[in-house]
Amino acid sequence: MTLQNFRCAAAAAKAGAAMIEDGLIVGLGTGSTAAIAINILGRRVARGLRITGIATSMRTERQARRLGIPLATLDEHAHVDITLDGADEVEIGSFHLLKGRGGALLREKIVASCSEQLIVLVDESKVVDRLGAQGPVAVEVVSFGWRATARRMEAIGASVGLRTTPEGQPFVTDSGNYILDCAFGAIDDPENLQRQLDGTIGVVEHGLFLGMASKIVVGGSDAVQILQRPRQD
Repeated sequence: MTLQNFRCAAAAAKAGAAMIEDGLIVGLGTGSTAAIAINILGRRVARGLRITGIATSMRTERQARRLGIPLATLDEHAHVDITLDGADEVEIGSFHLLKGRGGALLREKIVASCSEQLIVLVDESKVVDRLGAQGPVAVEVVSFGWRATARRMEAIGASVGLRTTPEGQPFVTDSGNYILDCAFGAIDDPENLQRQLDGTIGVVEHGLFLGMASKIVVGGSDAVQILQRPRQD
């Protein structure tokens, strides 16, 4: 992330964190921009803000605990008022998102699905005309037989790579799964791709978050833009 993009992301995070009010159940996302927002919330909690956080990853849970943000689980609170999270790519026209480069897509999607509002915080570099234009789709898969699952991904048009750690070992998610980074290029029909991924044996979840965002907060060079998803009748 460049310094300019960091400043834009920080502006988006500040605007998103300002939307959190006293007494809310708040989903806490994962990733660099979400981490900035969580730091801001931590300072507000220290000054008296009363919220309960639902962490989307072990990394976020550790950060929230360090900051003194009270935490609970979805077993305790099945309804989440607002989730603050980032995205790797945002298709503004459709409000579709691509997430998962931080490796927490499964838990992020579960928390987002339980949220009344999903507020997405991004810098302007994340805005694209079509999803997949800047990078692959993260697909979380069961480790057993992952090569067979990878071949199924290739059969639907992906160039597939197993995500690894800096030590060259398979990256393992908080839920004990692997991630296949599947490059499809710019995606013309994300809904169809979603159906194909959802129907593939061995796939646990994927980084296509279609129609889930309520608001998108875009930090730009000159200003922060807050986009509201149109109401669907």
